[in-house]
Amino acid sequence: MLDKAAHENFPVAPFFVPRAWRDDLMAVYGYARLVDDIGDGDLAPGGRDAELLGLDPEQSDDRLTMLDAFEADLHRVFNGSGTGPRHPLLRRLRPTVRRCGLTPEPFLGLIEANRQDQRVRRYGTYDDLLAYCELSANPVGRLVLGITGTASPERIRRSDAVCTGLQIVEHLQDVAEDLGRDRVYLPAEDMERFRVTEADLARPASGASLRALVAYEGERAGELLNEGTPLVGSVHGRLKLLLAGFVGGGRAALRAVAAAGHDVLPGPPKPTKLSLLREVGATLRREG
Repeated sequence: MLDKAAHENFPVAPFFVPRAWRDDLMAVYGYARLVDDIGDGDLAPGGRDAELLGLDPEQSDDRLTMLDAFEADLHRVFNGSGTGPRHPLLRRLRPTVRRCGLTPEPFLGLIEANRQDQRVRRYGTYDDLLAYCELSANPVGRLVLGITGTASPERIRRSDAVCTGLQIVEHLQDVAEDLGRDRVYLPAEDMERFRVTEADLARPASGASLRALVAYEGERAGELLNEGTPLVGSVHGRLKLLLAGFVGGGRAALRAVAAAGHDVLPGPPKPTKLSLLREVGATLRREG
């Protein structure tokens, strides 16, 4: 599962961060990936994860039951008594939680986001989408701040903006893949405004209206990244470089979308390593 970290728009736990941070970041990343894999139905075949959570292997495909069992196991991470969590990824998470003094709320938010994915397949307004990102994306940034001991109300606010921006960028890259899962993260009010239908999302290439809509949502994501960028300048050392990687990764992904003419349907436009490095450098110069 953790090999998926190499395919993100931004470095999850790059080589330059201290070993203790890297181990804790990968523990949190492993948690987040497993929750997403449960919610997306992407677990390894055979039902092993269900067995580890105390369920029958046949229940592996029951996503809500799996999320409930996973949440119950998460509570064992924070329970000082008992034998501890059953799932090995949660056992790996327990030392991180204790060492960094992390609270359950961000972890529970990620589970609730995946529950919402089972119930909500479309978002009417941009505000509805932002509320979803509050559960699906913002907890990750808050956990990074917790692991590095740098959380403050202002940094959390900036981090939330960065994480929401990154989530929207990912939605733009994955329009076709998400539609294949019967999910549309483009707000319905914006689709109506740009005269884009779901049939347009199922085509092999984007028409002019969809390209214009993707450009519009990309501008919104860029504004969020800009709003959050002062977070980079508020910290020092290796953490500054790590956070610049997050922001720069989002900006590089937006540039890749623009370079594709905002046509995201043939496949997710991905930034090159050179583009990523350039955007990280630009972010550091701007906030250094």
